[in-house]
Amino acid sequence: MTLKKPQDNSMVVERLNWQVKNNLLKSSVSRAELTLNSISDAIICSDLQGNVDYMNLAAEQMTGWKLEQAQGRSIDQIMPLIHDNSSAACQNPVSLVLKHSVPVSMVPGTMLVRRNGSTVAIEDSAAPIREPNGKISGAVIVFHDVTAALALAINMSYLAHHDALTQLPNRVLLNDRIEHAISLAERRGSSLAVLFLDLDKFKNINDSLGHTVGDSLLQSVAQRLSACVRHSDTVSRSGGDEFVLLLTECRNTQDAALTAHKLLVSVADSYQIGQHNLQVTSSIGISVYPDDALTAQALIKNADTAMYRAKHAGRNNFQFFRQDMNIRALERESIENSLKQALERQEFEVYYQPLINLQTGTITGAEALLRWQHPEWGLTLPERFITVAEESNLILPIGRWILREACLQARHWQDEGLAMSSMAVNISAREFYHADFVSGVRTILYETDLAPGWLQLDITERVLIQDTTTSTDILNQLKVLGVQLAVDNFGTGSSSLSELLMYPIDVLKIDGSFVHTIRERNGNSKVASAVIAMAESFGYKVIAEGVETPAQLEFLLHQHCNEGQGYLFSGSVAGAEFTKLMRTGLVT
Repeated sequence: MTLKKPQDNSMVVERLNWQVKNNLLKSSVSRAELTLNSISDAIICSDLQGNVDYMNLAAEQMTGWKLEQAQGRSIDQIMPLIHDNSSAACQNPVSLVLKHSVPVSMVPGTMLVRRNGSTVAIEDSAAPIREPNGKISGAVIVFHDVTAALALAINMSYLAHHDALTQLPNRVLLNDRIEHAISLAERRGSSLAVLFLDLDKFKNINDSLGHTVGDSLLQSVAQRLSACVRHSDTVSRSGGDEFVLLLTECRNTQDAALTAHKLLVSVADSYQIGQHNLQVTSSIGISVYPDDALTAQALIKNADTAMYRAKHAGRNNFQFFRQDMNIRALERESIENSLKQALERQEFEVYYQPLINLQTGTITGAEALLRWQHPEWGLTLPERFITVAEESNLILPIGRWILREACLQARHWQDEGLAMSSMAVNISAREFYHADFVSGVRTILYETDLAPGWLQLDITERVLIQDTTTSTDILNQLKVLGVQLAVDNFGTGSSSLSELLMYPIDVLKIDGSFVHTIRERNGNSKVASAVIAMAESFGYKVIAEGVETPAQLEFLLHQHCNEGQGYLFSGSVAGAEFTKLMRTGLVT
């Protein structure tokens, strides 16, 4: 048997080892490429000349170039960069890496121009590619799309400096602009003005028609205010129905006055909000730099103080700040703080003024009037505090308290068998237009067990004409309850008797200013005569307010006026004293 020489397998083993290593290398490269294509960041590699030799899928999608198309092309061609503000070309970080052999980050605000010409905001970092021996063989840049994040940041910054409802600058941005304007005015030796504008009785609209209508009205007002000033000026909303304006190039107070007058006229024009035709006026306070204050905060505060002076002066006007206004502002703040505690401390009292049948001289009813037993001022009339109560919204709990006390007193007199046809309670505009006013009246009548026909609600003519549609609806709801409705201070508004026919009212109370014109039977009394005659023809019960002299009483009797009240008969008195008047039937 012949023996064969053993075959030399070294070549086979070597070939097998090479194939294994090659497969492992291919597998490693394939896995690395798969990994790079799986991440969301774009990756581009270049050689030492800055030509592209690799791109992952994210880079292809970001740039619009395929790898096979981009290979060998300059990085500047594949990913051209520009500044977002100027659109000027930026140097690609890869060029800097290859030049300086150090990692480089992209300048903020860099935009990538894609192959189709569109742009996208990006952030990146680039670094050199080093061989195991430390030698640089190219560069790699990693970047991602920050368009959404940038837009979110811009939007967040906008929201932080602007009012969400009107899109006007808010107080933060306003303060910044005022401080900047002060610095500029200081260098130039010039002036600037800050105007604080507040809508008059806006709360009534918000309470009666809802926040949707109120918000739409605020947006319309914002547009009108912006149209009244220059582009260099600022109109801001500081909250609620308050707007603050900065006039940066105010040469003198006359410039500010002209702008304020323009604003008043523009705001007072009617608004069509849905089905509602609304009218609203405004009050404006003005402070001037450097005469009134030297800082943004002080200028706004002083303008706010002057605005309240405009409110007290009758609304729908503007007032310049004066140093003596600070005294009034401190008093107002003191009154508001005291009012907040007055209800808890039971400092309020209700006084009653008799209503008199002019033919018989008997007491037919009472009008409930608020008094404040202030711990320092003593017995205080509403003239000193009622405006603050209305502006601070404290009139709502105070008004509810008066109504309840008056109903309880009327029920008490009713239980004692004291004949009286009505208990009159004055209702402010803020109460009347509040969303739960009618339900509040219903609740108080139920809790006090007072027959609705005993309660008379006095609403002034000015309140009713603020929104005739809503006023009619509220009055109809009150009429369903069974209460009496009176138009108070008739003649001080702009409506006519014919316009009042749309309202379901029972009583017309002639304002005392008309009664005061009566000197004698044939004196200056034509207006009062006409009002009484017309009211009587429409079937209203007529009550004359402010009767103070026998001549006035004689005239009213001659005109067949139903009832009257005034100091000729009695002023307002406490409940116990009024009870005595009811028992004796005498009026002092």
